[in-house]
Amino acid sequence: MTRLTAILAPLALTLALLVGWELACRGLQLPVYLLPAPSAIAAALAEHAGSLFQAAWVTLSSALLALLLAALAAGPLALSAAVSPLVERAVQPLAVTLQVTPVVAIAPLVVSWAGLDHPEYATTALAAVVAFFPLFSGALTGLKSADPDLERLFDLYGATPGQRLWRLRVPAATPFVLEGVKVAVGLSVIGAVVAEISAGSGRSQGLAWTIVETTHQLRMAETFAALFALAILAVALHAVTRSAEVEILRKWRGR
Repeated sequence: MTRLTAILAPLALTLALLVGWELACRGLQLPVYLLPAPSAIAAALAEHAGSLFQAAWVTLSSALLALLLAALAAGPLALSAAVSPLVERAVQPLAVTLQVTPVVAIAPLVVSWAGLDHPEYATTALAAVVAFFPLFSGALTGLKSADPDLERLFDLYGATPGQRLWRLRVPAATPFVLEGVKVAVGLSVIGAVVAEISAGSGRSQGLAWTIVETTHQLRMAETFAALFALAILAVALHAVTRSAEVEILRKWRGR
């Protein structure tokens, strides 16, 4: 499959779906408040581009800050767990508990702790909680995945624990960490959206609040425009992360 074909195939499918959607809305004469046609969504997107961009920036800022906080917490914990089985046994159950607990269930509690005057704190905290586990799990798995033959070689040459860590385990963990980051980026956006919806306050001016507000007012074209902006934001973040992963791994394998 050529690169051009790989690009055109999803574009052609998306275009076909949009055309079918448009024809169905026009043929069935569906009301706009029930299901707007793509042309109505495009008009709403153009009309409210400024406010949608501002809302997208709020959501993106919360997600990226949460990703940073999650990385600052997950990295040292994974490093400690990798060098100490006791720390791993102590931390692993808590990390798994955070991963399996639905963020929707704890969102009201975190929002109440943060206070309705500062919903951005709850948004960032919940997104960080959601993004924590893939970062922690990826780093821990990678740090423990070093080649056993290289481990024995390091033993043969009398390597210190620090040399073994930074020259063997950290390089071995690189692909796993990058995969964890790629997953955590998407989850941080999900966490930010759930937190914004749970906050239920106009002080949280992200895309999720825009979706909730316009849905309650039956401005469905604007709702779909906000959903489209959110999808574009998530896809762009994934693409950037994927490109960085490919470039880093290319240099990493070269070394």
